[in-house]
This record gives sequence, C-alpha cells and structure tokens, in this order.
Amino acid sequence: MPHHDQSRRQFIGYFSSIGLSSTLLPGVLWSQVQEQQATKVTPEMLKHALAVAGLEFSDEQRDAILNGVNQNLTRYAELRQIHIDPNLAPPLYYSPLVPGTRLDRTPRPFRAGAPRALRRPGHLEDTAFWPIADLAHLIKSRQVTSVELTRMCLDRLHRYNPLLNFVVTFTDDLALQQAQQADREIASGKYRGPLHGIPWGCKDIIAVPGYPTQWGSGAYKGQVIDTEATVVRLLRDAGAVLLAKLTTGELAAGDQWFGGRTNNPWDPKDGSSGSSAGPASATAAGCVAFGIGTETSGSILSPSTICGVTGLRPTFGRVSRYGAMTLSWTQDRIGPLCRTAEDCAFVFRAIAKPDEQDLSVLDLPFNYDADLDIRKLRVGYLAPAFAEPNRQEDWKKNDQQALDTLKALGVKLEPFELPKLPTSVTGGILGAESGASFDEFIRTGRDKDLTNKGRGNGMRTSRLVPAIEYLQTQRVRAMIMRQFAETVSRFDVYVAPYINMRAGGAGRAGEGGRGGKGRRG
Repeated sequence: MPHHDQSRRQFIGYFSSIGLSSTLLPGVLWSQVQEQQATKVTPEMLKHALAVAGLEFSDEQRDAILNGVNQNLTRYAELRQIHIDPNLAPPLYYSPLVPGTRLDRTPRPFRAGAPRALRRPGHLEDTAFWPIADLAHLIKSRQVTSVELTRMCLDRLHRYNPLLNFVVTFTDDLALQQAQQADREIASGKYRGPLHGIPWGCKDIIAVPGYPTQWGSGAYKGQVIDTEATVVRLLRDAGAVLLAKLTTGELAAGDQWFGGRTNNPWDPKDGSSGSSAGPASATAAGCVAFGIGTETSGSILSPSTICGVTGLRPTFGRVSRYGAMTLSWTQDRIGPLCRTAEDCAFVFRAIAKPDEQDLSVLDLPFNYDADLDIRKLRVGYLAPAFAEPNRQEDWKKNDQQALDTLKALGVKLEPFELPKLPTSVTGGILGAESGASFDEFIRTGRDKDLTNKGRGNGMRTSRLVPAIEYLQTQRVRAMIMRQFAETVSRFDVYVAPYINMRAGGAGRAGEGGRGGKGRRG
C-alpha cells in the first residue's frame, strides 16, 4: 500500500476512534495535512476534533496530549492488523447480580407436571401442536418412534416453508440419523429424558458443524463454522433431533434475511418479527416441537408475542453462548421458544450448564417444581404497563385476561411502578459492542453485501461512542440494576406485558412488530 494511503488510513482511523468518522471534518483535516505535507495531527486539528467531540481543553492541555495522540495513530494501525477470533470475548465479564443478591445453590428434584395418559392418535400429524411432555410420553411408551415424529415434522417444514419462509438450511440427513439413534437407545432401555427423540430447530446464528451458519446475511452466505455451539451439543446430549437451521433477521435484527421475510403463521401477510424469526414461526406452525433463539434486545420476546408462542429469555449468565454470533458481549442470551412454559423448563434444564467456554455462565441448579403452590408467592404487576394508553385494545384485553387468570388461580397481585430510570442512555452499549464485534467486517468493506445497508452505517456510528462514555454508561447500567432490584425486592415474581407495541401492531422503530419490524439480537 502506498505510504500516502497508509498515512491517510491511520489519520482517519484516529478520528474514527474519537467519534468523527461520520462527519466531514476528518476528510477536511486530511486535505489540510496534505497541503501542509504533514504526517501528524497538529494542535489546530486537535482543537477542532475536541470541539466536535463536545470537549474543551486549554492550550496547555492540548499541547500536553498531542504527542500521545500521534502515538495512538501507530497503535491503532498495529491493532487493526491483528485478526481476532469472533468467539473471543473481552476479558471483562458483566454480571447481572447486584450487591446483596443471594443465590440458591441447593439442587432439588426437577418436578414436572403429571403426564397425561394419552394414546397415539389415528393421524400422527394431530400431534403437531402437542407440548413436549405429551410427545415425550408417546416416545417413552414406544407408541411413536422418533423417526416417525421426525418425518412428520420434516414433512410439515418442507410443506409450509414456501409460505412462511422460516428455514435457511434443512438438516434432514442429520435429523434422521439422530432419530434412528434415539430409537435404538430407547429400545435398549437408555432413555435420556423428556427431550429424547424430540424434533427442534436452531436459529441460524448458532453454529452446527458441517452446515452453513450464515447469520441471515448475504455477506456471510455459505459461511461454515467448524464449531459445535454449546447449546447444540447439550441438546444432542439430551437426545433432541435437529431438523433445520431456522431463519434469523440479518445479523440478528428483525425478520428480513437474505432469502426474504419470515412470516407469521397466524397471518402470513405479516412478518413474524425477530430476530428469532424462524424459531418463533416454525414452532407456532407446529413444524418443530421447540426452537432455540437468541436475544439481545427483544429478539425472543417480540417474535414470541407476535407468533403466539412461549419464549424464555434467560437471565444473563445462565446459558452458554459459545458458538453463537456475538452482537453484545454483555447483553446476548440464548433461550427456547416453545408452546408452553413447562416446555421451556424442559429445554432450559438441558441447556443451562457451564461449559468452560463462556466464562459468564454460572453453575447453578434449575429447581423447577410444577406442584409449587403459587398462592403463596408474592406477585407484583407493573400497573402502568397494563394501562399504557397507546396500546392496542385487543392487546390490552389479552393482558387483562392474563391478570384475571392469575387471580382465579388464587394469586394475590400487588401493583407497583418503576422509578424514573435513565434507560435511554444505555443504548450506546449495544452500539459499541456490536461495532467492536464487527469491526474487521466494517473496515474491510464487507458491509456492501448486506441486504440492509443501514446495519453497516449503524456499526460505523459506534465509532462515535468514546471509551469513557461507554464505561460511564455501564456504570449507569449498574445504577439502574440496583434501583430496579430494590423496587422488586419484595416480590417473588413480577408480571408485565410485552409493551413495545404501538396501535396497529407495528413495532416502534427498531422494535418488534408486524410488517417486517423486529428487535435486535
């Protein structure tokens, strides 16, 4: 590369690092540097840069830091020559725990609800919408083989995919191999548990060896990651049968991917929301018993709400993210999308285990008890959210029915409100972390192949987040966590609707909703 181009890259790189990559200033100053035949930042350039960054230093202070600023140019250039493995997280680990939190580390028996004494229906496809517990009963009692159930679900996936567009890659051969193995094991008396022989689908930002993991983006079309994600391995260990890589919105945002839009089974004219679009749509359509999705900011909750399934967004640090695309090291989570809450419990039990890869994961028991007397629980409900004036009436009616059902079960509900929290300022965390995760992708110009060109520009914008502001935002996040924890400390459980919907069902900008909108992550 000519010296001129290299020096220019260093120069622009510096101004990107202090938040000027989206302005005309770096280019103008570079022209001035060339006119002056200079190769370093001058005091005048530094003064303008600080002004655009909203900072004001004295002449003496600017002179004192000028040498360090120029030294940084060389460091940045050296740093950007280092290829960083996408699976490598920074050695700074976020914890969702606040001071004083006491964790129950005592393992107790997993108590599922009593199984129903069901018989195999005349038409196996009548089981397409059955919960995991019922399907597991048929398989364990050997009324149905895993191969039969797998073939039925594969047939539905192939049949409805042209309408709903929820599959990126079918894994038929792998599925039948796993189903045959499950049947052999069960016949020999080796029953692994309620997921043994159960068909499932995986969001396509999660790596499966031998199959493409394309992150919903044409820029990564054909990408094969030779890694088995921890969640895939744990479900394989539980005997589950993988049918397909299911769609994700491009780079884990929305329901639009390089193959089009994933649709809502209830009304295919509408999008499924996202970004766990395929897992939500395929589960709702009775094509898989459950899906595995991811969430950074609504990507399990939103499509679950839109498609009418039960999604579990686990607490950060409960499920390993090893082998999944990173959007935010401190916010990404992996969780199930199922038909029922107990289905989520079955899946969560299998995947909530440390793996020595994702060091944020805690080794904690999951003590599920379907026989727990919920009347003894202290339950709060977020009253203002249920009364949100702009919420669509049929949504509000559904929310009220949920509260009425809890009351009918004997639950005493106590209203509460959240204090005014400065949550809006924390948005920069996702921008900074996703920008770092995709830094090489952006710097090498690969974002030109994105379907949504705005994603690349958004990641460039992350250059406008100074390091100090990022850390200060994380500290504000800690303040919010403490205030929130104090507010809900008197409850065992609190109830709130998914409120990021406006009238008409469409999500606010960047949020979950119909018509192709969707949350990130």
